[in-house]
Amino acid sequence: MKRWAAALLLVLLAFGAWLAGRHQALSAPPVWDQQVYLWQRVWSTQHAPALAASRDLFSSLRILALQLHPREGLRVMPVDTALLKQDGRPLWLVARLDGSQPRWDEERLYSRLPQLVQQYRAAGLSVVGIEIDHDAATARLPQYRDALRRLRRQLPADVQLSITALPAWLDSPQLPALLRQVDSSVLQLHAVLSPQQGLFDSRLALRWTQRYAQVTNKPFRIALPAYGMGLVGVDAQGAQVESEASLRVAGSLRELTVAPQHIADFLQRLSAHPQPHLRGVVWFRLPLAGDRRAWSMNTLRRVIRQQPLHSRWQVKMRPQPQQNGLYDLIIANDGPADAPLPTAVTLAAGDCLAADAVGRYRLDSTATQLRFIRTGDELVRAGQSRPLGWLRCQHLTPGGIRVTP
Repeated sequence: MKRWAAALLLVLLAFGAWLAGRHQALSAPPVWDQQVYLWQRVWSTQHAPALAASRDLFSSLRILALQLHPREGLRVMPVDTALLKQDGRPLWLVARLDGSQPRWDEERLYSRLPQLVQQYRAAGLSVVGIEIDHDAATARLPQYRDALRRLRRQLPADVQLSITALPAWLDSPQLPALLRQVDSSVLQLHAVLSPQQGLFDSRLALRWTQRYAQVTNKPFRIALPAYGMGLVGVDAQGAQVESEASLRVAGSLRELTVAPQHIADFLQRLSAHPQPHLRGVVWFRLPLAGDRRAWSMNTLRRVIRQQPLHSRWQVKMRPQPQQNGLYDLIIANDGPADAPLPTAVTLAAGDCLAADAVGRYRLDSTATQLRFIRTGDELVRAGQSRPLGWLRCQHLTPGGIRVTP
């Protein structure tokens, strides 16, 4: 009897441990694979330190390898294969096909992609997949499906096929058939919806991800922004998008930024609602030191590792030499991560002879205070600063500076 009771106790203890482990597994946040796009059309010396600094963050690299454009035709991007070989991480080759073309030269494309795979592998690189980035109109998804089926037959059996998927396709009954032609997909959650909505809407992104997870039965990832862009010539006719390089065209420039805290909050909400088939995140794009619109690598690391992103701003006053009472004002980001410029900066001051704002601020002043109000978006990297304005005042109240994030 004692033996039986002891055996029953062991079974109950084991069952309890199993239940505890299962509860812990169900309550633990998902562990997502992290990858990154290298989207630069011109490679530079900045790629080597960026790749080295990213080795602990990203399991694979997705390289812009080919572009098909109405004006440029089919263009193979020059990349530093020696640097990629030294890096050693698995590669996805991305083919960007312009969405304005109703059809593309399939024969040329289908022959060129397998050749690219062979060339990269001959250079000692580990190519694991091809990603097709094609902004097909929703009405043309059946044609896109058939094109992918033909492409699949041209690729080596050990090369995976993926596509960039658009939220606009979610309402199409053709989407499931399209996704059956590929091994996986990347749902793009960043786009210029409008100058007012910006690059990323977390509410829409969560809704799109949840809906997409119900449509596909294949593994998928989400593409998230770690960058900003400029809209040149914003008017009723639309605007041109300026990202990595200047367009060098006339017209007003409006900056669109994505705050790192905004993306971190979205990922936290997504972690609380795990989605079937969601395997990870692909970040756009690899931060280079000179890429002024991309987040810094350290900030991207803090977002991925769910580390604090508290902002800490300091207003610095620099006296102008030989100009009694004249100061230049600088707003400096002394926090641990990149952050959007503060909404407002208020200085308690009196007997001001003159003052003005510069950069992305305008000045509202009274007899007792100067208020610098932000007029445009800009992300300031940790450790960097921006001009705020200047003033010539006889009296500045000690401790009278207030920064509104």
